[in-house]
Amino acid sequence: MKTLDTVKTGETVSVSKLEGDSAIKRRLMDMGITKGTSIFVRKLAPLGDPVEVTVRGYELSLRRAEAKLIQIA
Repeated sequence: MKTLDTVKTGETVSVSKLEGDSAIKRRLMDMGITKGTSIFVRKLAPLGDPVEVTVRGYELSLRRAEAKLIQIA
């Protein structure tokens, strides 16, 4: 399965599944990242960490380790 950390700048993807322990899943869901949500990748830092995305109309920065836990379709 493809994960959010592999997406290129300018692409829009849909969340298919969240991985990780319950605390991390809960944190991601609290930020609005749930199954079926569209995520637009705005920017990538030069070394790939963090990833800036737009979720539900607001901008969010995710660590690469967090982005690896988000499976996309």
